[in-house]
Amino acid sequence: MTRPLIVGLTGSIGMGKSTVAAMFEAAGVPVFDADAEVRAMQGPDGELVPAIESAFPGSTDEGGVSRDRLGALVFGNPEELARLEAIVHPAVARRREAFLIEHASAPVVVFDIPLLFEKGGASAVDRVVVVSAPAEAQRKRVLARPGMTEDKFAHILALQTPDSEKRARADHVVDTGTTLARTEDAVLALVAELRAASRARPSL
Repeated sequence: MTRPLIVGLTGSIGMGKSTVAAMFEAAGVPVFDADAEVRAMQGPDGELVPAIESAFPGSTDEGGVSRDRLGALVFGNPEELARLEAIVHPAVARRREAFLIEHASAPVVVFDIPLLFEKGGASAVDRVVVVSAPAEAQRKRVLARPGMTEDKFAHILALQTPDSEKRARADHVVDTGTTLARTEDAVLALVAELRAASRARPSL
């Protein structure tokens, strides 16, 4: 019996990672969305709400954690961000382990992790897939988002590993700078390749 081949899916802001993750899911590959898990744990009655309110008083309300209030407390403050991550990351790890147990018989699973390289997560996966697009396409997508500004975009980019480095470190690159149909074809071909690689591994 072998465990699933674990694929780390990542990409810089505006590169189309969520779209590609949805394509993996549509192809029948289980996807663990780290950001979605965090949102669920910080929502109304979320398991992290009491701990976050205790560490950051005033950061929650009846809807759970207020991303705006919490963001104002930790944005640009490495020490406060580290305190928050010490609450959030262990909880995400527990959910990820439960996900792996649930999908133990799947040949391939995907961990959708935006900061895979930035947080040192690449060593914990078998393959790294980077979603990428030309810089101008990325820029147009991001600046079209509500509330996004040139300054915010620049700050986010400064915190992320450059796209060129991600591409260089990737096992596979999915280009979203083309049509959706071509991107989907590329994902389907990649899924077939990953499933074949999973079957070829020796049993544990």
